[in-house]
Amino acid sequence: MSALTVEPEPNQDWDDLVRLWEEMDWPEGCKVEIIEGIITVSPAPAKKHNSIAWKLQHQLAAVIPEGWGMYQTLAVSVPSRGGLYIPDLVVAPEAVVDDAVVDEASESEYYIQAAAAELVVEITSKSNARHDRISKPVGYAHAGVPLYLLVDRWAQGGPTITLYGEPSMDVYRVLDAGKFGDEIRLPAPFDFVIDTSAFPAG
Repeated sequence: MSALTVEPEPNQDWDDLVRLWEEMDWPEGCKVEIIEGIITVSPAPAKKHNSIAWKLQHQLAAVIPEGWGMYQTLAVSVPSRGGLYIPDLVVAPEAVVDDAVVDEASESEYYIQAAAAELVVEITSKSNARHDRISKPVGYAHAGVPLYLLVDRWAQGGPTITLYGEPSMDVYRVLDAGKFGDEIRLPAPFDFVIDTSAFPAG
């Protein structure tokens, strides 16, 4: 299955686009994001995709700093890049997600500002691999998200995992990279080695 796109109306501003994203009756089970100013509707992730997300979540749960949470299907917003993404995993302060911290730039109950995230994880699907490799890293880096972990099941030459960090001028530096089976080290405050040996390929 491939992703569908909904082009914005001429002169439609960001607030109108987000309102459409929030209020439209989208197909149940689909992942609906705004990528480069275009609403993108992707099919539900495959079983292996979900398996990787769970294995990662299980490993990371033990090293999440106090006061932070890890979330699936939590949308993050990068208005200046025309982006409202739904990463496979987001690590962010609980206070931001619980609305204990008032975010005047966004009072939506559906998303947080991407700048509040400490780590985002994207696991590629056939229908969205380009977005996860190109469009989203630019948005996350632009927002200043410290760490971006890309699990690319559909990489040419076989599945890979890449950790990006040190965002500057909409660009990340590669901090670590390898194939499924390799260990990937997350720096402080996690100080943790991800074991990818159990990730299902393909």
